[in-house]
Amino acid sequence: WGDQKKAMSSTAGVSQVLNRYTFASTLSHLRRTNTPIGRDGKLAKPRQLHNTHWGLVCPAETPEGQACGLVKNLSLMCYVSVGSPSEPLIEFMINRGMEVVEEYEPLRYPHATKIFVNGVWVGIHQDPKHLVNQVLDTRRKSYLQYEVSLIRDIRDQEFKIFSDAGRVMRPVFTVQQEDDPETGINKGHLVLTKDLVNRLAKEQ
Repeated sequence: WGDQKKAMSSTAGVSQVLNRYTFASTLSHLRRTNTPIGRDGKLAKPRQLHNTHWGLVCPAETPEGQACGLVKNLSLMCYVSVGSPSEPLIEFMINRGMEVVEEYEPLRYPHATKIFVNGVWVGIHQDPKHLVNQVLDTRRKSYLQYEVSLIRDIRDQEFKIFSDAGRVMRPVFTVQQEDDPETGINKGHLVLTKDLVNRLAKEQ
């Protein structure tokens, strides 16, 4: 890949012929990852899975021989986020009591929770629990993209939101945090019920 005159600086393997032997082999080829280091290395660490890969990278599917562990595959239900604009979300939070970072006075609100959107500090909020619940509820009602990640770090007093592209994601079950008399779901139970599954099946 690259200019033919500069053969030394060109990269191999950028463009590949898509494997079409079977449907499974096509899916496997599309979900393949490559670690760009020499195949002759004796180091074991680059060939092993890191703890943070749990649930995201398949621990079994890797070729034999020199490429073992360097060529990996995404897990079956994993996908890479497409990304969505963050401006509507920031506007939504401003309308619900978020103070923008330019107007923040640290001496006046020393214990306020910082709000980050895609790694950028955008503002602070006095009641983070209420804000997190509002944003979470908005996502569950599909007003917000389902692939938007919400992380509340109570110890560091931070609320992190990610909506950018290129994040490897996996589906998880939602567990009820508190007893909900409206839906009848108790604390510790799955939010996904048979009625919800049947409703989704009918919609499709």
